[in-house]
Amino acid sequence: MNNRDYKEFAKGEIYHIYNRGVGKMNIFKDEEDFKVFLFRLKENLFPELIKKDNRPKLSYRRKILPPKSFDLIAYCLMPNHFHLLIKQNSDISISTLVLKLCGGFSKYFNKKHDRIGSLFQDKFKAVKIYKNDQLLWTSLYIHENPIKAGLTDNLSGYKWSSYLDYAGLQNNNLCKKDIILEQFNSPKAYLNYFRGTESKKIENKMISCLDLLIDKE
Repeated sequence: MNNRDYKEFAKGEIYHIYNRGVGKMNIFKDEEDFKVFLFRLKENLFPELIKKDNRPKLSYRRKILPPKSFDLIAYCLMPNHFHLLIKQNSDISISTLVLKLCGGFSKYFNKKHDRIGSLFQDKFKAVKIYKNDQLLWTSLYIHENPIKAGLTDNLSGYKWSSYLDYAGLQNNNLCKKDIILEQFNSPKAYLNYFRGTESKKIENKMISCLDLLIDKE
């Protein structure tokens, strides 16, 4: 069973969330677009960290969610789609978070780029994480997206992903890295794990499945 249209989100569970632009159009056209999306994500995850004078001038604002409702484990923003690995910590559904995030960003994007209509392709998709191996290879899949898409040869040079946080190259206070890194002795051990033989077995079997699910949409 695949869960591309998962609807019953539950407290304590982890989900891989993804969506892309309508007609596969780019939803991030410049650096500001990437930054605004990440800011809105941070605003909903950690409202207590956001200072009013640092807020982008957005035309669409709603009441932000209660703090600690969700943990963001990993993310990657690509030119025409995004991936989020999220744990739901309360009875507030992940749907609420994602719809607020995408709705607000769509309003900003349409006004800035002088367009009307839907920005994202239908409803976002979700895959429930059932076991730890799945959690690990999903984080790998998310982090390797820029390389698979030919955007970079070195993940350290792609700044719109949580890979830099896991590699210890930055700390933007977005991700709950401990959920994954506590299983390893160090960030380097996590990175080395995916360069090893076991990770390749997981990668070959599972990443192709994720690609198939996403490409069908």
